[in-house]
Amino acid sequence: MHDAQNTLVFSLFLIFSGAAVFATLALYARQALPIAYIALGIFIGPYGFKWIDNASAIEQMAQIGIMFLLFLLGLDLSPQRLLQMLRKATLITFGTSLVFAGLGGGVAWLFGYTFSECLLVGAAMTFSSTIIGLKLLPTRTLHHQHTGEIIISILLLQDMLAIAVLLLLEGLSGRGSSLQGLGLVIITLPLLLGFAYLSSRYVLIPLIRRFDKIREYIFLIAIGWCLCISQVAALLGLSYAIGAFIGGVALATSPISLYIADSLKPLRDFFLVLFFFSLGAGFDLGMLGAVFLPTLLLGSLLMVVKPWVFRGFLQWTGERPRIAMEVGVRLGQVSEFALLIAVFAEQSQLIGREASYLIQATTLLTFIASTYYLVLTYPTPVAISDSLRRD
Repeated sequence: MHDAQNTLVFSLFLIFSGAAVFATLALYARQALPIAYIALGIFIGPYGFKWIDNASAIEQMAQIGIMFLLFLLGLDLSPQRLLQMLRKATLITFGTSLVFAGLGGGVAWLFGYTFSECLLVGAAMTFSSTIIGLKLLPTRTLHHQHTGEIIISILLLQDMLAIAVLLLLEGLSGRGSSLQGLGLVIITLPLLLGFAYLSSRYVLIPLIRRFDKIREYIFLIAIGWCLCISQVAALLGLSYAIGAFIGGVALATSPISLYIADSLKPLRDFFLVLFFFSLGAGFDLGMLGAVFLPTLLLGSLLMVVKPWVFRGFLQWTGERPRIAMEVGVRLGQVSEFALLIAVFAEQSQLIGREASYLIQATTLLTFIASTYYLVLTYPTPVAISDSLRRD
C-alpha cells in the first residue's frame, strides 16, 4: 500500500512538474497548453522514456476531468440562451458539420478504411475545439461582443452533437447486439433525465437556495451532485461522462449555476491535465508511419477548408466577411471530443487501432497548426505581437 502511494505521488510529481516545464515551452512557442500536456505524455509515457510505465491509475483520474468538463458544459446549456441563438447557429452548425463529415469520411475511404471507420472518422472531424476556441478568445474584447457570441453558440451546439455521437457509441458498444445496446440507451437515458430533473428541482436547488451564502457548502454539493449523477448513469449502463453532462444540464436553470461553474474550473483544469497527459501517454509514435499520409492530407484539407466553409455559411446568414472569416479561422481545428470518440470507439472495438490513430494524429496536427496561425494573425491572450495580445 505504501509503495503504491509512493508510486502515485511520484507519478503526479512527474506529471505536474513536467507539465509546468512543457507549458512554459508551449507558451514561448505560442501554443495551447493541452498540446504541452499531450507532448509530455508522449515524452515520459510508456512509448517514450517510460518514466511512467503503467498509467492505469492516471487514466482513471483523467476520466474525472472529462466528467467535470461535461458537467460544466451542461451548466452552460441554459434553455433561454440556447433558444436565442438556435435558428442561425443551428443552420451553420449542421451545414458545416455535414461538409466536414463528408471530407473526413472521403479521405478515410480513399485510404481503404472500412465503411464504419469512415463514418466515425467523418463524425470526429465535424467538431471544433472548445478548449482552444475559448482559451484563445480575448474575454475583454470579443467574449461579450458579436464575434464571441457566434463562436460560443456554434461551439455549444457542436458540443451537443458530440454528446449525441458519444451516446450513439454507448448504444453501439452495449452488451449484445448493436440494437440491444441502442435499446438500452433509449430506455435508460429517459430514466436518468427524469431522475436528474426531479432530484435537482425538489432536493438540490432548494438546498442551494437555503444555504447559498456558504460557499464551501455550494462547492461540496456541486461536486457531490456531479459524481452522484455520474454513478447513477454507470448503474444504468451509461458512461460516467454522460451522467455528468446531464447533471450539469439539470442545474443550468439555477441562478447559481454560473457561480458553480466558476468555482469548479480549477478542479476541472487539474484533472484535464491528467486527461491530456494520458492521451499522450497512450499515443504510440510507432503508429505514425501507418497513418502519416492520411493524417497529413486530412489535416491539411481541414485547415484550409474549415475557415472558408464557415465563412460561406456565416455570410449566407448575413454576417460580414471579416467577422465570418475570423470565426472560421478560430474554429479551424478538430475538437478534443474527436480524441474521446477515437479512444472510446477503439476500446469498444467499433474501429481498428489504425483508424483511431488517424483521428488522434489529425486532431493533434490541427491543434498545433491552428493555434500557431491564430496567434500570428488574430488577437489572443498569447499573441506574439504586442498589438495582437488581448486579455
